[in-house]
Amino acid sequence: VQLQAFGGGLVQTGGSLRLSCAASGRTFKDYNVGWFRQAPGKEREFVAAISWSGESTFYADSVKGRFTISRDNAKNTVYLQMNSLNPEDTAGYYCAAVRYYSHNYAYSGQYEYWGQGTLVTVSS
Repeated sequence: VQLQAFGGGLVQTGGSLRLSCAASGRTFKDYNVGWFRQAPGKEREFVAAISWSGESTFYADSVKGRFTISRDNAKNTVYLQMNSLNPEDTAGYYCAAVRYYSHNYAYSGQYEYWGQGTLVTVSS
């Protein structure tokens, strides 16, 4: 599975962006997908995850109520709709895929495939 994240950019506080994670490979629909982010000088952190079927979604407390993760398996794409953005959301955003969870969904070390990242910058 190869992943490509895109959709980042510069937005003002309170604005919105939609990130996309496009995948190649016929088995993408069998994979759970997570979004992670890493700000300069900080460790990578979990943002959101979605199960292979799309039935289950999970969010970090810091984005709950503002971000929505979804997927369209027919298009091999996972989305991250980000609303009410603030400067603390500024980071490189990465999507990742794992076939089976061996740990809590937020544990990045279990994800098998990673996209190259897309930069989100929120100005104050």
